This record gives sequence, C-alpha cells and structure tokens, in this order.
Amino acid sequence: MSKFIVSARKYRPVRFDEVVGQQHVSQTLKNALQTDHLAHAFLFCGPRGVGKTTSARILAKVLNCQNRTADYEPCNQCSSCVAFNNNASLNITELDAASNNSVDHIRALTEQVRFQPQQGEYKVFIIDEVHMLSTQAFNAFLKTLEEPPSYAVFILATTEKHKIIPTILSRCQIFDFKRIQPHNIIEHLQGICTQEGITADEEALHIIAQKADGALRDALSIFDRIVSFSGDRITYEAVIENLNVLDYDYYFRAVDYVLTEDRAGMLLLFDEVLRRGFDEDLFLNGLAAHVRDLLVCKDPATLKLLEVGERLRTRYHQQAAIAPPDLLLTVLDLANDCDLHFKVARNKRLHVEMSLLRMVTIRRAFRNEPVHLTPALADTAPAAAPLPPADESPQEVSETAPGTPMEPDLEEEPALEETPPVEELQPVPDAAPTPPTPTAFAALDMGSMLAEAAEELEATVPLGDLPELDDETLRGAWDAFILEHKETTLALFMKQALPLVEGDDELKVKLGSSRALASLRDDSTLIAYLREVFARPNLAMTLEEDESLKPVQTKTKKRLTAKDKFLAMRDKNPALEELRRRFDLRPEE
Repeated sequence: MSKFIVSARKYRPVRFDEVVGQQHVSQTLKNALQTDHLAHAFLFCGPRGVGKTTSARILAKVLNCQNRTADYEPCNQCSSCVAFNNNASLNITELDAASNNSVDHIRALTEQVRFQPQQGEYKVFIIDEVHMLSTQAFNAFLKTLEEPPSYAVFILATTEKHKIIPTILSRCQIFDFKRIQPHNIIEHLQGICTQEGITADEEALHIIAQKADGALRDALSIFDRIVSFSGDRITYEAVIENLNVLDYDYYFRAVDYVLTEDRAGMLLLFDEVLRRGFDEDLFLNGLAAHVRDLLVCKDPATLKLLEVGERLRTRYHQQAAIAPPDLLLTVLDLANDCDLHFKVARNKRLHVEMSLLRMVTIRRAFRNEPVHLTPALADTAPAAAPLPPADESPQEVSETAPGTPMEPDLEEEPALEETPPVEELQPVPDAAPTPPTPTAFAALDMGSMLAEAAEELEATVPLGDLPELDDETLRGAWDAFILEHKETTLALFMKQALPLVEGDDELKVKLGSSRALASLRDDSTLIAYLREVFARPNLAMTLEEDESLKPVQTKTKKRLTAKDKFLAMRDKNPALEELRRRFDLRPEE
C-alpha cells in the first residue's frame, strides 16, 4: 500500500507565484526583498487555509536561499532550500503557540535567538497561532521582538488578530490575508485535475469552491473526499450527493411554482426535500440564495456576482427574464423574515410552509385582484345591481386583461337625492396597476388589503350611505370596539380615553397615562377598525396624554403601629407620658 499524501500537502506552494489569491502579500514581500527594506517582525493574519503559514515558510526559505531568482523566488536547489524542504534546516524554527504558550516556552525561544545562524544570513522564527500565547508569554516576548539581533526575523501567524495585545501589534509589520475567491479555487483545482488525470465537471468544482467558503485548504480536503468517492470522474451529481447539497433544480422548480401560483406543487416539492433528509432551514436559505442570483441576472453590471457554471448560467438567465424584480424582492424578504423567526418556531415545518404559501400568493397581489371584504365592509357595500330585462339589448362590455379588477360603471347607478353629482366621482382608468413595494406583501398585511378595499368601496358606494365622521359616530364606533374586545387590556385603556375628531382624516385621542398611550400606539387593530368602519383609508390618529383624565386613586389607610396608637392617646391625655416614664414602658414600633 502506497503512502498517500493529501492534496493540501502535496500541492503546497513553494514559490510566491504559486500562492493562490494573495498576490498583494506576495508582491509586497518581493518588493521589500528587492529594495532591502525587509522588516524584522511580520504578522500574517486572516481566515484559516488561505496561505499564511505557507507564505511564512516561503519567505523564510527566500531569506537564506543562496541562488535567488531574478524575481526574488527561492531556487529550491541550493543546500539551504533542500534542507528546508526536508525539514532539516537549523536556521528556521517553527513554534506552535497553541501547545507552547507558556512563559518557559518563550524564554527557550529567546535563548535560541542569541545564537547566530550556522549557515546563511538569517535565523527565522515562525510562530503559528500566536494569539494562543498567554499574557505573561506576550510580555516576556516584547523586548526580544522590539530589538532582535540583525540576523533574527520573526514571522507570526494568527487567525484572530483582535486577541493579540497592542504592544505586540505595534512592533510588527501586519499583512492581512483575504478569503480566496471561488474562481481562483476553481482554477487551482482544475490544475490539480490536469496533473492527476482526473476529469471534473465545472459545476462540480463550483460546488466545491462554494462549500470551501474562501479556504483553499478546505477545498482541497473536499476535493480528496470526492475523488475517493467517485474516482477519476467527478460529476455534479456525485458532488451534491457526497456533500449533502440540494440540487439547483429544486430551487428552479420552487420559483416556477411561485410564478404559476401552484400551491400544491410547492408543498409537494418541500415534502420531497424533507423526505430526502434535508433540514427546513437549508432549503429556505438555499431558495433565498437562488432568488438573489436571479436578481443578479437582472442587471448586466452585477452579472459578475453570479458564481455558477455556464450550463446553470443559461438557466438563470431564462428564469430571470420571466420573473419580475419586485416579485423576487418580495420572495427574498419573506424568506429572510421566515429565517429570522425559524429558531423560535415550535412547528418548524409548518412555519416554513406558511412562508412558501405566502410566496405563491404574491403574484395574485401584484395583479391587484379584489380582496374579499370583511363582514363589516360587506354590510356597508351596495347590493348587487339587478340584471337587465331580457327585452333590453345588453350593453357592450369592454374586455379586460386577465386578473385586472373590474371597475364598476358609476354612470349606470341610479342617482339618489342626497348623492352628489356623478361628475365628482371619477372612475378609475383601466390601466395596469403599479407594482407595490416588496414590503407591502412581505407578510400579506391585512391593513393594506383593507385600505385597498376601502378605496374601492369609496369609489363605488354613494357618499350618502357612508357613516359621517363626527364625535358622536366616532364614540359609537369606539364603544363597539370596546364591547368586541372587552376582555383585553386595550379595551380597559380605551374606556378611560377621550376620542375627538380633529379634521376630515384626523383623530385625536386623549389618554390619562403614558402606559395607556403606549398600549394604543403599539396596537394597529384599532385604527384599522376605524378606517374600515368609516371607509377612510387615510385616517390618522394622534395620541396625547392629559392629566385631567388620569384615574383617581383612592387613599389607603395607613396601618397604625403600637407606637402610633400610644402617641395618639398621649395627645389626648398627657398623663400617660408620666405613667410611661414611671414604669419605663416603651411601645413597640
């Protein structure tokens, strides 16, 4: 059995040019070598698996290389480079601060600094995971780090720069390593596939790069696992099966169900995902990422943010072309809202299913279809117009687009004596409705639906049939709401309030306490009820605290102690004080 070497070690860079995605660090170090402006202490910080320790080893090798190349790369052929590659170099010391974090370990390190290099010009000390050192170890290291010998170079590496004390940071030249972009990881994996004779689908490498989350070492570990699973042919299906990743096809189907308003299809799709063993939040977050990619396809300037293969890129363009951006934004907002409340939901499946059903009903709301009125609105709605007699010729009816609400013809209604002239009520023109903002349907807000219904009612019902808004009718609606919600705290506060009409669409409510004011301000059912009763969608309510309405608090009698009773009796009969002194009596407190 041959000794297998993982790809992260086998293909570890040995030159600055081979370091993936960190050209800003490599070029700065090479320029410092070229101009002889090399610092004595470096701090390499950044996420895991992005090349910090690898860059430190390459720099240490270049410093003692006897035959540097013209672009200041190690030759990997001289005795110093060969000794380093064989882990036999005496001039380069590596210390793992995670397990050697005490003061004694740092003192042993500073003792080695005193000895000059036996071969080469520099003695390099690489301290990995330096943030794990204790505070005492940091303090013991300060003086040596600030004024080392001319031949000593310190390279510190860490993933958590915020844990390093400021006195150490001020003595180092800091280099920030960034996460490696997916396209750089894919290019590196394609190079390894070429050397190993492996055939890999581009979509499969995209999945590996996304799963690695910017860490090349993680990508190489996943790559080795996939090769062990599928052999010399890496396919997209093998990757999603091995990594337990949902296929993109599920998300394309989910958006199709939203566009076609297929509630049954959406629920069956979600059930299929759960039966395959995936969690609810995994599907929800994947759907949100898919919708985000569809929005990216809408603008040519953001196409570079779409990190998928060419085959999937074509499918994204096709679906994005038929999906309105406002609808996609609303779906994304619903998915985000569901994700925020997912952890506290007891029935998580039902919680996600409700959000998916809301997504399916968005398109109907965008078409501005009429909303079923509540019983309160239905009572004030006009009766249906009678059908024309058979002997009369039917009037021509204009064809409307599917889903467009039918506007009633106000001129055909019989005029009432108290009804204003018909000319004042202009019918709404038959035009395409303006798409609402995404947040308008984020939770299918009932208040906005009632407002739309009230606007439609106001345009169709004669104004004489609507209740007039004055102090008397307002008080009647106020008492009706209290009677309907008599078991709530809100109703208790409303009994002590004084509602007044300030204008056509403005109410003022005076309250006796700040607690009652906060209760009415945080509850939106009252204003929605008043808007519904008076058919005024723009009705506003201002709250004001009035001291005169503050409830009168009855004074409670103070419980008298024995001392209080004695003092009261002494006031009536002073002789009791002489009696108390003679017998040295002391009443209890």
